[in-house]
Amino acid sequence: MSKSQEILDKQKKYLWPNHLLYYTDALPLEKGEGMHVWDVDGNKYLDFFAGILTTSVGHNHPDVTAAAQEQVSKLIHSSTLYPHENHVNLAEKLAEITPGALQSSYFTTSGSEADDTAVMLAKTYTGSQEIVALRHGYSGRSATGMSLTGQSAWRVGGTHISGIKHALNPYCYRCPLKMTYPECGVACAEDVEEVIQTTTSGRIAAFIAEPIQGVGGFITPPPEYFQIVSEIVKRYGGLMIIDEVQTGFGRTGDKWFGIEHWGIEPDIMTMAKGIANGFPLGNTITTPEIAASTSGAGLTISTFGGNPVSLAASLATIGVMEKEASPAHTAEVGAHLRAGLDGLQDKYPLIGDVRGKGLMQGVEMVTDRKTKEPAVKAVAQLFEETRKLGLLIGKGGMYGNSLRIAPPLTASKEDVDEAIEKLDIAFARVQEASIDN
Repeated sequence: MSKSQEILDKQKKYLWPNHLLYYTDALPLEKGEGMHVWDVDGNKYLDFFAGILTTSVGHNHPDVTAAAQEQVSKLIHSSTLYPHENHVNLAEKLAEITPGALQSSYFTTSGSEADDTAVMLAKTYTGSQEIVALRHGYSGRSATGMSLTGQSAWRVGGTHISGIKHALNPYCYRCPLKMTYPECGVACAEDVEEVIQTTTSGRIAAFIAEPIQGVGGFITPPPEYFQIVSEIVKRYGGLMIIDEVQTGFGRTGDKWFGIEHWGIEPDIMTMAKGIANGFPLGNTITTPEIAASTSGAGLTISTFGGNPVSLAASLATIGVMEKEASPAHTAEVGAHLRAGLDGLQDKYPLIGDVRGKGLMQGVEMVTDRKTKEPAVKAVAQLFEETRKLGLLIGKGGMYGNSLRIAPPLTASKEDVDEAIEKLDIAFARVQEASIDN
């Protein structure tokens, strides 16, 4: 029996069956270096999904590995009960690079926890209980996270926390109002006010959204969207919670955080994934005024939050970004990636839409560009072809027909050229197969 089959047999026997696995035959990985990973059978892959946008500066980056190893040799765990140099230094660094008056951090271990913490904070500060989220959005796998999530497939067990309402999302390619931008006047943004007026008490705690919806299929809003929504939310007493779990740390190019493209300053921002290059870490950052509302409101600790090793890895990861993978670098390489994907769209009718920013590019596949029928089977076929060619990409979207292409931020134009070449071959094979059928 091969090592791969042994792992898959144990996966089936000892792990829950609802683990989502890519490919017809799942792919057990063994090691990674830079832009590449290897499976247990020795096959090499160019990684253009970065562990779900998490391996932000490449696999096994020596600076990050060294920082983590040094910290492991000194102190692995302490909990938030004890101050630590890494804890305060990372909080200081994040206050420096985040937009507006954001300054005060609370570290946890994941994006789900970060979003939960943000919701708790908004309710504490405002005294209101209701939250407005977006359809097609994703906020994690906790009870609160699943309730905030606007996709039924990700709400395991029918989870529902009261007081959470969902507004229309800015999905221009499949406009829920059957309108066309810019003639629509960004009517989807105005829906937030109608949701508040018709489904809440009229005083909300917060509105929460991703600048670009990640699991939703890299849905990217029009330029005016967040400005309009922010004005509405403030009018009804709410805070703006911006979920940067996937868009943060230069992923979208030019800016450190995705929301900066839309020119608003969040009241609360959450982050995880790329923050520490794969070490478990989440953060909820807010203004000193809002953070002060937690004083005397009750006790809270995080056993694994503020872990010294994860914090050391995060500080090193941001240092690598500043030297090798800055937002400017991401913008330049991202533009090269977008040009390549646009070229594929011109070539293959299977591609209905290309969207995103920086090194966060989505490709929506359809069987027909007029009807926009989701090409779910074609996506599955494309995944098998890209695997054969040694390229890893992601997928998502409500209909399961969107590719998520997001390599480590250290990617070069040469890496992009290789990925586009492999995608070109894969699309040609899938397109030919669809014609034959």
